[in-house]
Amino acid sequence: MRIFGLAGWSGSGKTTLLAALIPELVARGLSVSTIKHAHHEFDIDRPGKDSWRHRQAGATEVMVASVRRWALMHELRGQVEPSLDELVAQMSPVDLLLVEGFKRQPHPKLEVHRPSLGKPLIYPEDPHIVAIATDEPFAAPLPLLPLADAAAVAAFITDHLGLG
Repeated sequence: MRIFGLAGWSGSGKTTLLAALIPELVARGLSVSTIKHAHHEFDIDRPGKDSWRHRQAGATEVMVASVRRWALMHELRGQVEPSLDELVAQMSPVDLLLVEGFKRQPHPKLEVHRPSLGKPLIYPEDPHIVAIATDEPFAAPLPLLPLADAAAVAAFITDHLGLG
């Protein structure tokens, strides 16, 4: 399973780009999954639902399954946050696993950068960033990709990983 990441500051457009990339990559015949790192508490459950009640009652894992999908929620209950490698091991094999966040991990990454946000570039501190997707071209020693062109970004990723 090949892994490729998107890194960038909050508000840079990582999620928007990822949502546009997935259909481009699937159209190229690739099976694609994603892992997103959240820096805050999140919940995919709603208060009052059975699965929420199970978790609130103290269950470590709750699986919800139907004819269309299944989801597994695992409560850490004070345990250390799992590493990216541990999370990847939980995923079913696919051609490409796209990772949003985990910007300190040593997998190839695309930096999503909007100069208008006024945030510094990440690539100078991360040797695993192989290109930058941006909405405003600027001088950089890495390939610059148009942030709004998911097809161009998908082509770069597949070429870089040898999946094309």
